[in-house]
Amino acid sequence: MTIDVERARRETPGCDHVTHLNNAGSALPPQPVLDAVVGHLELEALTGGYEAHEQNEAAIERFYGAAAELLGARPEEIAFSSSATRAWDMAFYAFPFESGDRILTAVAEYISNYIAYLQIAERTGVEVVAVPNDEHGQVSVDALRELVDERVKLIAITHVPTNGGLVNPAAEIGAVAREAGIPYLLDACQSVGQLPVDVAEIGCDVLSVTGRKYLRGPRGTGLLYVSSTLLERLEPPFLDMRAADWVEPDRYELRPDALRFEEWEQSYATKIGLATAIDYALGWGVDAIWERVVALGDNLRARLGEVEGVTVRDLGAVRCGIVTFTLDGVEASELKDRLARERINVTVSPPSSTLLDSTARSLPELVRASVHYYNTDEEIDRLVDHVSFTNAA
Repeated sequence: MTIDVERARRETPGCDHVTHLNNAGSALPPQPVLDAVVGHLELEALTGGYEAHEQNEAAIERFYGAAAELLGARPEEIAFSSSATRAWDMAFYAFPFESGDRILTAVAEYISNYIAYLQIAERTGVEVVAVPNDEHGQVSVDALRELVDERVKLIAITHVPTNGGLVNPAAEIGAVAREAGIPYLLDACQSVGQLPVDVAEIGCDVLSVTGRKYLRGPRGTGLLYVSSTLLERLEPPFLDMRAADWVEPDRYELRPDALRFEEWEQSYATKIGLATAIDYALGWGVDAIWERVVALGDNLRARLGEVEGVTVRDLGAVRCGIVTFTLDGVEASELKDRLARERINVTVSPPSSTLLDSTARSLPELVRASVHYYNTDEEIDRLVDHVSFTNAA
């Protein structure tokens, strides 16, 4: 399959208003997602929230089948969440760590995840170890294998870091985890939606996803995959009547499926929106999306590399649609603001977002531009032209 870019742009209202190169922040939703969310909210307003749920139950429940199809999982291994962070936290804090245990993670690990590691380390005495990078700047699989021993209780990796185009070798990491029998938690917040992610091929036991980025779903949505082989070993850090049944005055029973990681009250309008966004992505074909995103990302890196004073900061043997760079003499935040005045959306990646990697590479604030399949080469030219103009000025 190939992407019909004209159709994709017709179905994306925001394309008429902005050059949106901040898809790793929050992508422009397509019209079907907008219609699904607004339609359910209108139904709630006209009939009542509970009644709207009953009337639209098939659309709400479609979320589980759509997410399972996207990830190569089963519907009962999927949970809805208010964000990728909440999904990740619900799984991570369910692991029963003890003093002397080790967590293996990446040098380019994301701030929210690393703060959680540090909190658990303070509480339990767990040791957090960042696996060294290889010559490409990605997680070294050889180094990971050498670090694996009986003390390691979790391998937790960010698939695509926030501060560049690097794609960590998730499947190779999964092979090490499976061979050692160690649970493997993958933060796929910035990978799902732009590249194919199959949990069986990767070998991860837990995976977290956001709705707002490359899936083009609503903000305030996320999902969690937990393998059925691991479910019974994990009790979430908090429970309610969605996650468990109150069976006797002094006893509860956890749900046998991934719904044990959910909470009863949810945003059903945005849940339908996320299901619609997943189906929309599946309609294009994730392989076709990935092919176009890679081409656009490579083009953007090449064009920026031609601009005097620009340094592209991306690492990795495989690179995705996220492109980070600096411009000599111009702060990243200043360049972002200048581009915003021209209706070109990018964002800034601060050193604190990946502190270990930023410190090791002495990185300043980075401009982060992230492409999606509805972007065009003309939009890339527009960004590069304005960066060149800023440099000349």
